[in-house]
Amino acid sequence: MSNFLPFFLAILPIFAVIAAVHDLTTMKIPNWVSGALIVAFFPAAFALGLPLSGVGVSVGLAIAALVVGMGMFAANWIGGGDAKLLTASVLWMGVSGTLPFILYTALAGGGFCLLLMTARSHLPFLAQTGPGWMMRLMQPKGDIPYGVAIAIGALLAYPESPLMAAFIAG
Repeated sequence: MSNFLPFFLAILPIFAVIAAVHDLTTMKIPNWVSGALIVAFFPAAFALGLPLSGVGVSVGLAIAALVVGMGMFAANWIGGGDAKLLTASVLWMGVSGTLPFILYTALAGGGFCLLLMTARSHLPFLAQTGPGWMMRLMQPKGDIPYGVAIAIGALLAYPESPLMAAFIAG
């Protein structure tokens, strides 16, 4: 089983990048990405030796994140895919990684939003040229693909997660 530990550790980063690229290019995060993260968490937690109590706490935090994400979706602050990716990411973060994840996600979201707003106002020709996803992304009052920020937050906070701690301790 120890030969597969790097595989289990790579699941979150791989799916976070897939979600970010998909959201950037389509303004949608497929359900299968968040679903795969949720399903894969349990064998990864087992393989890495996370205690059952740690799994339970992670599940509780993910449920709380889902409720908060649903509220943010209802307020039209984020999309449904963002809420699901947020939930799946918190599942992997556990207690030790959730606060850094939220902080990194907020900082990445603010920075990405400022960058995109600046590009939209100073590079308007990008809204008329290039691939369809770029034209959609550069629309002056277009949506912000917040899955990019969630993925960045997950990648930056992942070293603080109990899964990484279990791997290092093991």
